[in-house]
Amino acid sequence: MPARVHAIVVARPGESARAHLLHTLDALRAQSVRPAAVTIVVTGSAEALRRGDGLDGFVEGIIEGRGGMSFAEAIALAQPRVSAESAVWLLAQDTAPAPGALGHLTGALERSPSALIAAPKLVSLKDDREIVSLGISMSRYGRTVELAADELDQGQHDGIEDVLSADIRGMLIRSEARRHLQPDPALGDADEGLDLGVRARLGGGRVVLVPQARVGVAPDGPAALPRRDVARAWAVRRAQLHRRLSYAPAPAVPLHWLSLLPLALWRSITHLVGKRPAEVGPEWGAALAAMVRLPSVARSRAAIRSFRHASWSSIAPLRVSREQLRQRLDDGHGSEGGAVSELNFFSGGAAWAVIAAFVVGLTAFTSLLAWPVLGGGGLLPLRDTLTALWADAAWGSRGLGLDLVGPADPFSAVLAVLGSLWPGAPSTALLLVWLLALPLAVLGGWFAATRVTDRAGLRVLGGVVWALAPTFLTALVQGRPSAVLLHLLLPWVFHSAVVAHRSWGAAGAASLLTAAALACAPSLAPAFGLLWLIALVFALSAGRIRGAIRLMWVLIPSAVMFAPLVYWQVRHGDAWALLADPAVIRPTTSVTADAGGRAILATGFPSDDVAGWTWFAGPEMAAWIPLLLAPLALLALVAALSPRWRAGISLLVVAVCGFATAYLAVGVVVSFAEGVGVAIWPGTGLSLAWIGLLGGALVAADTVLSLGWARTAASLVTGLAVAACAVPALSAVHLGQSALRDGPESTLPAFVAAQSTAEVERGTLVLTPLNDGSLSTRLVWGSSDTLGAQTTMISTGSVAEDDLAVDAVDLLSARDFDAAATLAADGVSFVLLAQVDGEGDRARTMRGAATTAIDQRAGFVKAGETERGTLWRIEGAIAERPALTDAQQATARAVVAGQLLVILAALLLSIPTRASRRAARSRSRVVGRAPEEPLVLPRRRDDDVSSDEEEPNDVAEQPEAEETR
Repeated sequence: MPARVHAIVVARPGESARAHLLHTLDALRAQSVRPAAVTIVVTGSAEALRRGDGLDGFVEGIIEGRGGMSFAEAIALAQPRVSAESAVWLLAQDTAPAPGALGHLTGALERSPSALIAAPKLVSLKDDREIVSLGISMSRYGRTVELAADELDQGQHDGIEDVLSADIRGMLIRSEARRHLQPDPALGDADEGLDLGVRARLGGGRVVLVPQARVGVAPDGPAALPRRDVARAWAVRRAQLHRRLSYAPAPAVPLHWLSLLPLALWRSITHLVGKRPAEVGPEWGAALAAMVRLPSVARSRAAIRSFRHASWSSIAPLRVSREQLRQRLDDGHGSEGGAVSELNFFSGGAAWAVIAAFVVGLTAFTSLLAWPVLGGGGLLPLRDTLTALWADAAWGSRGLGLDLVGPADPFSAVLAVLGSLWPGAPSTALLLVWLLALPLAVLGGWFAATRVTDRAGLRVLGGVVWALAPTFLTALVQGRPSAVLLHLLLPWVFHSAVVAHRSWGAAGAASLLTAAALACAPSLAPAFGLLWLIALVFALSAGRIRGAIRLMWVLIPSAVMFAPLVYWQVRHGDAWALLADPAVIRPTTSVTADAGGRAILATGFPSDDVAGWTWFAGPEMAAWIPLLLAPLALLALVAALSPRWRAGISLLVVAVCGFATAYLAVGVVVSFAEGVGVAIWPGTGLSLAWIGLLGGALVAADTVLSLGWARTAASLVTGLAVAACAVPALSAVHLGQSALRDGPESTLPAFVAAQSTAEVERGTLVLTPLNDGSLSTRLVWGSSDTLGAQTTMISTGSVAEDDLAVDAVDLLSARDFDAAATLAADGVSFVLLAQVDGEGDRARTMRGAATTAIDQRAGFVKAGETERGTLWRIEGAIAERPALTDAQQATARAVVAGQLLVILAALLLSIPTRASRRAARSRSRVVGRAPEEPLVLPRRRDDDVSSDEEEPNDVAEQPEAEETR
């Protein structure tokens, strides 16, 4: 046994720390083998400790160090007071050894001459049956691995003795090795014990584990890792990088140093995929710290060389292999004891519902199968190439207007993603959306219903009713791409957003889907913001801090995507323009902002034709059609009185927000088309209201209608009533009542399309005589006016094309000037005099006068009459479209890089992993389930229970689980 043991106790200042310290000193006095000397090092003022009682005669000295110093630095202060023949026992203010702990540790060193360090079993100070740490190893790449931690102590690890290292708290270091085995201050309160074990092995010794020596520890002492996630990640990663540079062979140190930043980038990606965004910042901070702390690395390497007597191969057998690490982190499927509900997509009838919707969709839109491009309403072709498609989605030169440079509408990014799904012909992707709209809506509605009910029939009802929503069918018939895409996205937003507080995976998916939904319907931003704020307040009031942090992330990608446009519109003094509908703005016969129009909105229909019933059965019959939606509305209202009333009321709040958005939107005019103000389309607000009403109805049917026959009858009545509402809209294409048309591949004449290439974009001045006698001007760049090129900067009038309007007026006037040279200097190669459908007398007169005026101008060569109108080509040298300046290019790069970075982070967070799937399976899929509410499990063929009376199950939704690491 060592002749002497000198205990060094590190303490913090303060009354709480003093109480812990006195408890530790009492434990030292109670040792069967008492230490010969005890030195206390206080990291701060020690005045209060010196004035206290109970230290005289037992503590040989009190050292006062600077505040905030590390555990290793505090130990170094006391080392000069330790005699050469004394072993050192490393303790902290919150380490309370059991009475026989020191005896077992000294006995282990006496029995094993090769042992340089003896380490105890660390147990919880509050409950000594819980193992805090018992042995530490590391992986091949230097990752610290606890051999036993956070386990119930049943003696299962007491046979372990030879380990690579252990936690530094409670370590007893042999006197002969004390000078060489001092904690490394550069590690910064992390991995000091592991580092001592590695150096002991390299010195020809070893670390012995003494499970019989028990030391109680607290989680917030001077030698413990920080409790906050960010601080812990910073300390652990900084120590790991320091050890990597200290342990590496000398030729490899420069390579490791050069790899620090690329490795930080890669690990940031893995942190996001692993749902650990809090570790991204510490990862970069640790990498930068390791790069500048080369003197500390040099001192650590010198300390290792001075004591090294063995090769690094002596450590290899004690490392944790990759397979062992995988087994150690695999804790099963995660569904043991959890309230799990399976999807049962195929066995629950969802697959059949999707197939049926596919058949109905093909039947309703059969004509689309023969169309290469979808047109009519607000539909236009997409760009021919992916490069041009994504260029329209980025900050830069816009595809419309004269010298217009600025931010793209976020909806252009949605179209770019959609077009990228069919790279050969991006416009085909939009056509497929219409053909697959109904099955996609059923699929989305069914998945959203899985958050509300476990019953297979109600889930199918949810999918079908969502697909047959009047606002969705109206958008399909009228050719509104943004509204159609929004309706397809909303169920997925709901599916992920309601569980965004549970995990980073759900929060990442919800953030991306929310950004896409708001891009399709910016007018929903106030409603989304209000709902987000309500959820955030509830999370904070319930003490779910981590859940609140995840909820905060949900709107960040949306804010980043809209930030350039927000800056642009606010700078031009038109903040209301941010709510404008994206894409093509057409004057439509939608509901008006008067009492009658808002009354129609209250029934759930976004247009005054009541989803086609006005022309299908006459106005008298159409007035009674809203009664078909009464069963759905009544069920939704009953949800507030159901056992799951919290979920019911929340869904009704969603419905109220949707209706309020529709009521306000119909009276807001921020866009202009052909000189006419166009109000925001209220159908997007009704889609949000529809998801709230449908969710509430499912809650009521699931919980209030306890009898199976009543639930079945209510579901059939609701579903058939909504299906009856959809009959005119589903037959509109065949009856010629739809705005959908066989769209052209280009909105410009073929001659113009042939002249424009990806390298040289030709400008075409499109002049359109209107029926009120005015003239609409539009400058289109490239081979066609495209959907992705549309911008609210023009449609809302935020950018005044004064120069272009003056040139157009002068062109048709009697003014004597070189019109061809003026337009050519602006990069205009063609002039197209277009013709509107249903041209009136005033428009026809304007057309004739314009044709005569242009024909009389020199420099205009008439290319002839085309399907798009009369075309002229401008002779002479055409100026190229101005390229972006250096400042504009820098702005474009900064904006695109910032947006891509945030979107990439959200995308990585949303990627499911094995751990995230396991965590999701441990929770009830249904949100808001009451604790007393039974869980409906899937039926088996051998069940004897009647289908009308489900077997009760008392498994309820579990409390919020910690994030799986």
